[in-house]
Amino acid sequence: MDGVSIKRLVTRLLMLTVVMFAFGFALVPIYDVMCKAFGINGKTGGQYEGSQVSDPSRSVRVQFMSTNAGDMSWEFHSTADQIEVHPGAVNQMIFIARNPTNKPMSAQAIPSITPADAAAYFHKTECFCFTQQVLQPGERIEMPVRFIVDRDLPASVKHLTLAYTLFDITARHPPVAHAATEGAR
Repeated sequence: MDGVSIKRLVTRLLMLTVVMFAFGFALVPIYDVMCKAFGINGKTGGQYEGSQVSDPSRSVRVQFMSTNAGDMSWEFHSTADQIEVHPGAVNQMIFIARNPTNKPMSAQAIPSITPADAAAYFHKTECFCFTQQVLQPGERIEMPVRFIVDRDLPASVKHLTLAYTLFDITARHPPVAHAATEGAR
């Protein structure tokens, strides 16, 4: 290779690096636009402390989905796939998690609502997603989510999906095994 070819190659590689760096910064806004366009990943708010009067003249179907992030080995599911609710009423669904491994693990559930525009009308009064979950080897837990579908939910929305993704956060928040704490007493 002569000096001109090497200079051209280095210039192209530098341009490619700049384009890749810019694309990395653009991913978050692109993701937000795609989620809004396709009606996915509606972010839910924190704990709701208000109350509402039930509207028995309307019903909304709430579907429940549970998935594990790629590195999560827990069994994780809801006790029912869906329920019919009346806007304004307090409802509950139980999710079950079990740690089938031989080591203590910590987890965090991240919720989302679809359609995304309906997330503002979905209020959680109690949720296992507000705290991290720690399970010992073989331990099983029932985790409730209590929620209200707001009376102001647009009438055109007749179906909501509440989805949780469970993430293994053991590396960042190591749990303490029961045996270790018992022996320290």
